Amino acid sequence: MARVCQVTGKRPITGNKVSHSNIKSKRRFLPNLQTKRFFFAEEDRWVTIKVSADAIRTINKNGLASVIKQLRAEGTKL
Repeated sequence: MARVCQVTGKRPITGNKVSHSNIKSKRRFLPNLQTKRFFFAEEDRWVTIKVSADAIRTINKNGLASVIKQLRAEGTKL
């Protein structure tokens, strides 16, 4: 699986690494991804999702059921 958050869609972006002498070279900024298991009480099972730290906060705020409902509406298989 790629380095993409399944909930927010965050993916690596590119930018410049700048040295002390101000020489610029390309680099990648990677999202803070975690492979996390959540207990989905409605289906009485564990769900493993690759999420960013921002998505974990979203799940805590909105609830796992609503986030999974959105993902399934977009066509993601969980």
